[in-house]
Amino acid sequence: MAKKSATIETSKGTIKAELFDTEVPGTVTNFEKLANSEFYDGTRFHRVIPNFM
Repeated sequence: MAKKSATIETSKGTIKAELFDTEVPGTVTNFEKLANSEFYDGTRFHRVIPNFM
């Protein structure tokens, strides 16, 4: 089974995050629902540390 992921487009570049739907299915479902409804559009990142993660 393919792993789920989320792609976040920002003015500073693209972030790709792995979603752990086997371990936390409710959290992933909720995140997907909010993301697909554009809930996070325009959300600001308060701190960006280059090469931190």
